Amino acid sequence: MHSFLTAAALVASASLSLAAPANIVGRSAFEIKQVARGHKMRSGPLQMLKTYKKYARVGAVAPSEVVIAAAACQTGEVAADPQLYDQSYLSPVTIGNSELMLDFDTGSADLWCFSTESPAAQSAGHGLYNPSTGTELDGAFWDITYGDQSAASGNVFADKVVVGGVTATKQAVEAATSVSYEFTEDVASDGLLGLAFSSINTILPQPQTTFFDTVRNSLAKAVFTVDLKKGAAGSYTFGYIDSSKYSGAITYVPVNTANGFWQFTADGYSAGGSDSSTGRGGVAIADTGTSLLYLPASVAKAYYSGIQGATFDFRQGGYTIPCSATPPDFNVAIGGKTFTVPGSYINYAPLRAGSSTCFGGIQADTGIGFSIFGDVFLKAVYAVFDDSGSSPRLGFAAQA
Repeated sequence: MHSFLTAAALVASASLSLAAPANIVGRSAFEIKQVARGHKMRSGPLQMLKTYKKYARVGAVAPSEVVIAAAACQTGEVAADPQLYDQSYLSPVTIGNSELMLDFDTGSADLWCFSTESPAAQSAGHGLYNPSTGTELDGAFWDITYGDQSAASGNVFADKVVVGGVTATKQAVEAATSVSYEFTEDVASDGLLGLAFSSINTILPQPQTTFFDTVRNSLAKAVFTVDLKKGAAGSYTFGYIDSSKYSGAITYVPVNTANGFWQFTADGYSAGGSDSSTGRGGVAIADTGTSLLYLPASVAKAYYSGIQGATFDFRQGGYTIPCSATPPDFNVAIGGKTFTVPGSYINYAPLRAGSSTCFGGIQADTGIGFSIFGDVFLKAVYAVFDDSGSSPRLGFAAQA
């Protein structure tokens, strides 16, 4: 039996006044399938630093070993080894007259994209939004700057946004006029469509609503679902729950929206077929925009203690395992139900071309303040983001 430290509470965020939802037209429910587009580097240290940057605004601080390991990855040369790359699975979104490929991100609340106002050197290889089709919101701007000074900023336009056939006629679109290298290097993605709560939208001086909140009243039900896959394109549905995509019952847990995230409480964890615990649960968020699964340090340590050759490698900023290892399944208890992440999902990527050591898909949430259930977990379940009742809730079920 392993004990662990309870996850720290999230940093409180200020209450924000939201703009009124835009007018909408369209149908009541739809599915949008991801599309394979290009490849992105699978680097554990870089993915970890990206996560810390994303949550810097709520107090996340990257440990020094993560910063150093990520810097080493960014400056080194890497051979074009297919093992080191993931296919990028993105969703087509029409903004104005431009079709862009966007990441759907339940951990943020902004719809921002590369635009014709971005310098050519910063936008090369990306699909671009042409804001001439929209109406500029007078005085509105956005500026996202992270702890390492990577940044994106620009103007805000009200424009038509179409996702899966549903149209928001006056959706706030954040058009990039300046984007730092950290964003431009992923040429597969043209931007993000945030699906967290509108309270953390970063537009100033007045936050605007997310696409989901803009169209929610036109949907048959204020719900969207996430059906991600390992090594294949997944899908999202809006307005309904597709019973063909999951088996058994959906287990629901309440969501705490105080910090603008889809935040819930995990009950506990175990490894393999054992019922013995590797740690109690705690505060967590469901985030499609994060690659790895971040858990309390003692839980991660207990899990890797069962894998021969696993170690915490300070040079990599996290846990590594032999690529030849067969990691045990990882079990998560939520709402009294156990969900299993296959052990093969934990073998994230080789450290470099030809390496026999791989970066682990489970890492410690040290310095974040809460656990993050990213794609390593979400690819193992069918997830329901439900805001149709008196209070939001998250649902999980086994994939069909």
